[in-house]
Amino acid sequence: MLICLFLNVASSCQSDGGDKNEGGEQVNGVEKVTYTASNEVFTNPERGFMHSWQVNSEGAAMTAASLNNLKKENVSLILRLYYLEKFKTSALSQTQLDLIKTDFTRLRESGLKCVLRFAYTDAQDGTDASVAVISGHLDQLKPILEENKDVIAFVQAGFVGAWGEWYYTTNQLTTPANKKLIIDKLLASFPKEVKIQLRTPKIKQDYVATTIAMDANVGYGTSNTARLGFHNDCFMASVDDYGTYIDITSEKTYISNEALYVPTGGETCPPTDVPIASCTTAEKEMTMLKWTYLNLDYYGPVLQEWRNNNCFTDFERKLGYRLSLASSSLKKEAALNGTLEFEALLNNGGFAPVYNPKNAYLILRATSGGMVYKKKLNFDVRKVVPRVTYDLKESVSLSGIPAGTYELLLKIEDSSTKLVDRPDYCIRFANTGVWEAATGFNKLSQTVIIK
Repeated sequence: MLICLFLNVASSCQSDGGDKNEGGEQVNGVEKVTYTASNEVFTNPERGFMHSWQVNSEGAAMTAASLNNLKKENVSLILRLYYLEKFKTSALSQTQLDLIKTDFTRLRESGLKCVLRFAYTDAQDGTDASVAVISGHLDQLKPILEENKDVIAFVQAGFVGAWGEWYYTTNQLTTPANKKLIIDKLLASFPKEVKIQLRTPKIKQDYVATTIAMDANVGYGTSNTARLGFHNDCFMASVDDYGTYIDITSEKTYISNEALYVPTGGETCPPTDVPIASCTTAEKEMTMLKWTYLNLDYYGPVLQEWRNNNCFTDFERKLGYRLSLASSSLKKEAALNGTLEFEALLNNGGFAPVYNPKNAYLILRATSGGMVYKKKLNFDVRKVVPRVTYDLKESVSLSGIPAGTYELLLKIEDSSTKLVDRPDYCIRFANTGVWEAATGFNKLSQTVIIK
């Protein structure tokens, strides 16, 4: 009992100051711990409100100071929009390529990621580039994108028309044939791990030649269909979101089903012939369409409406995923070199699932000496979808772990070998008293004795 008391005190001293989780319920040697959900607003990778930072050709790179300041706002994402206006008829310069490389390096050093977009003009009457020029630019970018795929959360298709929004083209880039050529080239140029967001659902439906949403067998793979998501840059701004939808009801249903596997995000813009989006309207739309990120810089009056009506903070919590532990159960004793039967119930209180694959580990940390052992789980965190309790059951081999007493923790880390040891890129559960900021571990308030 004294040992247990000491462990509980030590655990709570490392917590985030919330209520302690409840343990001690044992049946046939199996202990069940229940966890307290947290309402705290905090940062998690690849989700949430983001800032939009654009830069003209051969402009200034992002600074470490500006990136570090984002953490004070609980921002983990920026939209990095590169305007290539100097290169509409020529190859990208080395200066331009170096700018992009520098930005990626600074993102990584700061523990952040970007949503990436390229465009040639920011004016409706501006000019874009030909398919041949776009293709050449993507060839130049391909090795940089491969090298830095770890800090690209998602990419918006871009390149076509004003702002890269696939409209107002001066090079006939929105003909069916040219759209297919450009999407083919984007899929070939970006690493297969990177999901590409198209401006409207119709663009994807035309490309994949079906209006039927993909299922899990396709959605968790890396086929072209499984890599194409959606961005909406006039969210809730008119009846059809400024032409985002043609058949509104069916296309929203399509996105809702697809967004179990591919991301939806973007920004609002000035409303036309509809009232400014209320908290209720926004909650309903983002829930249905599974929004994972939203621009903080546009459109200001919509965001202010949410602040004035006290739902902005709730959206900070819910954009993207918000995973939490409900309970965990395991036998308190295990045989040396045997297996540990582990079970946990997880909830997702966010609008969306996790979209990029992660590595999940059960961590065993010795209560004496602190030696850490990582055991890879089969758990695919992408399958913890909103509003469905996920039952995580694993038989974990204890091979190679010496006899002793161990506390248990969960770690969900980035799949990139460059980021696995970076807590900024680990998923934090929305529970009180579980997060270890120094390690990126989530404490389970469970111990096991191996003997």
